[in-house]
Amino acid sequence: MAWYAYCIGEKLAFPELARHRKPVPLESVHGISGNQVFLYPASDLAIVVSEHNSSESLNPKSGVDHARVISDCFQQSTVLPFRFGTIFNDDESLRKSIRSNQRQFVTNIEKLRGKTEMHLKILVDDCCTKEVSSQIPAATGQKYLSNLRENATRARERQTRARAISFQMHRLFMPLDEEVSCRLTENGKMLLDIAHLIDRKYVERYQNKYASTSVMMRDCTMQHSGPWPPYHFVHRLTRPAHAAVAAMPPQAIVAPALPVLEPAIVLA
Repeated sequence: MAWYAYCIGEKLAFPELARHRKPVPLESVHGISGNQVFLYPASDLAIVVSEHNSSESLNPKSGVDHARVISDCFQQSTVLPFRFGTIFNDDESLRKSIRSNQRQFVTNIEKLRGKTEMHLKILVDDCCTKEVSSQIPAATGQKYLSNLRENATRARERQTRARAISFQMHRLFMPLDEEVSCRLTENGKMLLDIAHLIDRKYVERYQNKYASTSVMMRDCTMQHSGPWPPYHFVHRLTRPAHAAVAAMPPQAIVAPALPVLEPAIVLA
């Protein structure tokens, strides 16, 4: 039987597993294609899975269902999200993967216990109002060199502005950790996508700080969301070869174009 995997949680957080060594249903939780979600016990861990039929195709709704199941489990346990589309062909492949990485998974859960991710999106006017075409002519000459210099200058100015804003956000919100990316939008603005890792007990304080900051930052348009499972921060703790690597929730995916500090990366 193939298993579709959502996340790894703590076995003790799910009383349903107290007396079971086989997968048990997670009541009232349904996953991709409406399939029943199960808790698959693995020593001190609980692997959240649902049965998978190879004939079932994944689509955008599947991505939303994937994130919803992880969010539901996050209400009960610290979780390590699997990347969207992670499938184990049978019980043995699932057990082998967990068994070979169990020590690191347990360590990662310990590091992320009691923490959550908050998400900020900040839209600001591009500091470089005069745009230069990114298509640099193939021919050599003064115009070619001039375009190179102007593009490089604008890139530095944008990075400087984005770093200044991200530093200001760090100073205001004081997160435990952060991931920042920046890109240009089609309407000529810069979009900063900032993930903050904070203690779950401080969510309300964070939201209050956002309310006051959004009023203060009159030259920016701000949005926030969360609390989320720590999608952005699992990849820092997990080797790329592992199957359990965080992916951003589908509705929050933003492809970075300009590097600011460390861009948010989704590992394979």
